[in-house]
Amino acid sequence: MIKEQWIDPTIPLIDLHRHLDGNVRLETILDLGRQHNLPLPMWDVEGLRPHIQVSDPQIGIMAFIAKFKWLTAVMVDYDACHRIAYENVEDAWREGIHYIELRFSPWFMAESNDLDPMGIVEAVVDGIDTGSREFDIKINLIGILSRTYGPEIALQELNALLAHRDRIVALDLAGDEANQPGELFIDHFRRAREAGWRITVHAGEATGPESIWQAIRGLEASRIGHALSAIEDPRLMDYMVEHQIGIESSLTSNVQTSSVPDYISHPLRAFLDHGLLATINTDDPVISNIDLHHEYQIAAPAAGLTPQHSHQAQRNALMIAFLTPEEKDSLLTQDFA
Repeated sequence: MIKEQWIDPTIPLIDLHRHLDGNVRLETILDLGRQHNLPLPMWDVEGLRPHIQVSDPQIGIMAFIAKFKWLTAVMVDYDACHRIAYENVEDAWREGIHYIELRFSPWFMAESNDLDPMGIVEAVVDGIDTGSREFDIKINLIGILSRTYGPEIALQELNALLAHRDRIVALDLAGDEANQPGELFIDHFRRAREAGWRITVHAGEATGPESIWQAIRGLEASRIGHALSAIEDPRLMDYMVEHQIGIESSLTSNVQTSSVPDYISHPLRAFLDHGLLATINTDDPVISNIDLHHEYQIAAPAAGLTPQHSHQAQRNALMIAFLTPEEKDSLLTQDFA
């Protein structure tokens, strides 16, 4: 089976779940570290790599998130954040991606260097806009509320994001799912919906299916990030099929966070066989040392997917993308060769 068969060349290649703050080039970390005299642990790419990238499964999601230390450390000012956003656009374009939704947490990016979340959002939006003008790729932005910091900090994030509401298409909830349940953020997401945003929520990654039910019914999510524990609740899976609730799967990330023990244990194939609108995505490409082609051509077959499963996931991504029908039609007119 040649690798190209795992990606259908007649439909767009789409990544719906990529954290731009989890995709900071190693070379950029070194460059910004030198410019700002930061105490980086190593000063060459190969020496830095083990401090940034995951090679073995971590003990959990929060251990995986700890790998962000040096990525956020170099977000020393708004120019650095602008550069990182811009380079995310270029990276997606170089991967041959036709449409990508990049997500970011203003507080998570601001915290290490005491920046203003308002300034972070402005820098990211401008960096994405600059990159979009230079590279032929469709980009949409998703704002994240980092539940790790609790609802008060999340409110500051939300206000910063709402200041640029016309440049953001959706709101996400990410971080410490086990200790900061979605019930704490109901009012935040009500405001997001009132602003016209779509809703996607990280749920069912570190906890059981009750977290997914809450995201759907309490926060009114139309997509779920990871949703691994949905496999434990057949009624939930049936509900998600009936109501066309999408799933943003990230195969390698889920193995590296020990959310699943290995690729073959991942429920993505079962989701697709059940008719769920499950998709294939990268999550944090630099930390995982992967790109979207790796997830289709290496991770997907390791997880038991056939080429037909992968093509279905690719079609699902277009179906559940946060695009208007007209934008989807326009995307389908592109030359994917």
